[in-house]
Amino acid sequence: MHLFLSMRKVKIIHPKRNKMKLTRLLSCLFLCIIGMSCIQDEAQNAEADIEDCIVPADILRRDPIITNDKVTLMVKADTDLSKQSPEFTLTPGATISPASGTTRDFSEPQYYTVTSEDGNWKKRYEVTYIVTGIGTEYNFENVKHAGTAGYDVFYETDKNGNTIMDWASGNPGFALTDMNAKRDTFPTLSSSNGYKGNCVKLVTRSTGDFGSRLGMPIAAGNLFMGTFDILSAVTNALKATKFGMPFEYVPTYLTGYYKYKAGPEFSESGKIVSGKKDMFDIYAIFYETTDNVKMLDGTNKFTHPNLISIARIEDPKETDEWTQFYLPFNMRPGKTIDRDKLKAGKYNVAIVFSSSIEGDLFNGAVGSTLYIDEVELIHSVEE
Repeated sequence: MHLFLSMRKVKIIHPKRNKMKLTRLLSCLFLCIIGMSCIQDEAQNAEADIEDCIVPADILRRDPIITNDKVTLMVKADTDLSKQSPEFTLTPGATISPASGTTRDFSEPQYYTVTSEDGNWKKRYEVTYIVTGIGTEYNFENVKHAGTAGYDVFYETDKNGNTIMDWASGNPGFALTDMNAKRDTFPTLSSSNGYKGNCVKLVTRSTGDFGSRLGMPIAAGNLFMGTFDILSAVTNALKATKFGMPFEYVPTYLTGYYKYKAGPEFSESGKIVSGKKDMFDIYAIFYETTDNVKMLDGTNKFTHPNLISIARIEDPKETDEWTQFYLPFNMRPGKTIDRDKLKAGKYNVAIVFSSSIEGDLFNGAVGSTLYIDEVELIHSVEE
């Protein structure tokens, strides 16, 4: 699984005092680029943000999901949405309207405006309470656009058309490598060439001079359930990659369709490796959450002791034809499932797709292309 911003190789953000002045200068320039790209409408301002959302802990199924202009609260089925009073922690000096703690009807999404301390900057947030689960069938027909380039963001809806989940990808990070990048040059995008209708197209891309100078010469196309915090990724991208959404069933199989073509030249750390071929990856993980382990991340997704089961493709191959994958969830030795915790939403599942299996090491072939469509997460209420 790859997200191109792996800060294991980027130590310019927190230089030691004895670092050269050039390193300090590069650090400042890199932070400025990140600030300008993350919030397009307020490129010079980071003081009109919601930093945290507080609601009664006993109604939550997972921690609030806060992105650039949206707060998502996944709550239990018996939550009364008609009378909710979320409280917000803002950047220093900022104000919010309606006021933090105002009681509102969240049967539909509600909107808040955050104003910076100097009054020069405003940001509108959508705050949504979600009772419905993440669903189990994904056809990738729903796409919206984000960033200056309008890169693709896949999302899922409930039967009423309300958004219940945004798929995460490395597109926000790739945007940093080229401020003028066009939508169709991003690693993760929609394609009309689906098994049925539209599908996901994942392409391993070059990150150009900018990425190469940072030791990140490629960006694998990826799509996953979870979140990617671009600002936290400055110091540690793998830890900033959070996997998982609450799931109240026991997953048994992951199935769907794929096509794949490897790029012509495989590279490691930007150097071509003769005779080595790129390959894609498809997997899913199911794990238990605790007060100390809210989500798994890029450093422990296959190794954490809270893992219950893993489904992963074992025989990936190049193919020009749509090919079905049918992956069983294999239980880890000694693991059992607590039915009360399952019902309470204390288990997470994550599905992950990547066009280069070694993308997190910045190894892969530019041009490697993986198509994904008609995915289903098969489950049982029994072990």
